[in-house]
Formats: sequence, structure tokens, C-alpha cells
Amino acid sequence: MTMDPRRLLTFRVVAHERSFSRAAEKLSLSQPSVSHQVALLETEIGLRLLDRGRGGLRLTHAGTVLLEHADHVAWRLQMADTQITGLSQERRDQVRLGCFPTALAGFVPSAVARLRSGHSELRVLLSEVTAGTLEARFLSGEFDLAVGYQDTAIERREFQGAQRIDLFQDTFLVGMSPEHRLAGAAGPVHLSEFADDDWIVPSTEGFLVQACRDAGFDPRVVSITQDPIATRGLITRGLGVGWVPSLLVDDYSGVVIRPIDGAMRRRDIYALLPPGDRHPLATRVLNALIETAGEFSTEG
Repeated sequence: MTMDPRRLLTFRVVAHERSFSRAAEKLSLSQPSVSHQVALLETEIGLRLLDRGRGGLRLTHAGTVLLEHADHVAWRLQMADTQITGLSQERRDQVRLGCFPTALAGFVPSAVARLRSGHSELRVLLSEVTAGTLEARFLSGEFDLAVGYQDTAIERREFQGAQRIDLFQDTFLVGMSPEHRLAGAAGPVHLSEFADDDWIVPSTEGFLVQACRDAGFDPRVVSITQDPIATRGLITRGLGVGWVPSLLVDDYSGVVIRPIDGAMRRRDIYALLPPGDRHPLATRVLNALIETAGEFSTEG
């Protein structure tokens, strides 16, 4: 059995749109042409892919299986197009690096500064990317290299065809204003002592909020921000207490920072190299990240 890739990609659009007419409009084709291509694909594989009823189109089991492969083919073609375009434009003197906000505040700039001290001609273009959008943007070919993170307590995450290089682990501490009642405490503090405080958090979900719940309370959230500068400003002015990543401790001037008394989950900070063509200078950037990681890793 040999599937026509054009028919496969046409089916993909129909499957996502759940409509021949909408798919035809998106593909700039006539509806009969789209229907005919899908019918030919079904003939090729000998299975029905779509059920046509009053409620519209529904994927059969075979259609669901094939759609997953069609999506994979589509993103690899998109990545190939992006990489080939980059080659044709001879844009090889700069490396595009995507990273999450906390890494962009300290760790990644330190690595880039280290890199430029030895390779002043190399330009690194930095883009902020959230955990929720990293995979799609990275696998589309938008970045030559990316820096992401993952809670160490969950199963290791791999990306389709990409190479993951673990750099270091960091953890979180509690930050408070100098006027806070616990600012003068010596050593670690128990998280339950902040049960009555207002909190500044990066998200209302995830292991940081869960850490508060494990300590016996739901944090009273007054601000949700992933911006380290905003978080520091809010804490410094006494609007609440908040989490401080260990890799940013030195950048939180004006904030009293204390470790948690008891076990605190960690997160893996890692770099990603894409599948397919790799930028010839990406290894230099990766090596700078690896060398810099030793300065930011958390012991113990």
C-alpha cells in the first residue's frame, strides 16, 4: 500500500475542520475535489476514514490513527520548509534560542555573555517562550535551540525526534518583604507559616501551588505572573509572598529569601536540539549553556 502524501494532507485538513467545505476553502480547492481526494485515499488504504452523518463528519478509528500520522508528516514538512528557507537565505551567522522567562532573566544571558567573549561574531537571538507553547514553536522550526524545564517528580518528557540535554536542577524558596513578620527568622521556615499570607504565583496550577496544599492550605492568590521583575517588585513592596527560583536568588535584591523546612520538589532545566538539520553553530551555544549550568545548579 502506497499513500499519496497530497491526499493524506488533504484528509488532515478535513479531519481537523470536520467539514469538506471548510477544508476546501482553507486549501483553496473546490469541495468536489477535496471529497474526491479523501475518497481515493480511503480506496488506497481499504478503510473508511470518515463517517458522514447529520451531525457532520466524524473520524472512524482508522481515521483517528491516520490523523496522528498525518499531523506528524505535516509538522516535519513545516520544519523542513523552515530549515531549507534558512539555508537558502544563508542566515547562518545567528542562532535562534527560545527559553522560558526565568531562564531568560539570568541563566541564558550569562551563557550568551560567556559565548560572546570567545566568539564575538556570533549573534544569539533570544525569544521568550512559555512551557505551554514550547513544543509547538520548537517543532515548527522557529528555534535552532531551546531551553525548557520539567518537574522532576513526573515521567521524563521527550520531544519527537529532538535531542534533550539535561543541564541542571533548581528548586524554589520563599521570598518576602523586609517588613514581613518572618523576615528575621534564621534558617528554613515551614511553608504552613505562610498560610494566612497573600501570594504571588506564576500559575494557579502545578507543583508550586500543590506544595502549599501539601502543607495544609490553599494559597490566597493576589497576583499571577511569570515575569521575574514583576514578582520581585510585588514582593519587595509587601503585596504578598512568592516563590523565588534558586537560579534567580542573586537577582532578587530587596527581597528576604528563605528555604523551605522540609522536602521541596525540584525541576530539571534542559536544552533541546531539533530533529533534522541542526544549525552549525548550535553546538557552541549548547556548550556555553552546559558550562554556565555549573554556576546555577542547586546542591543537595
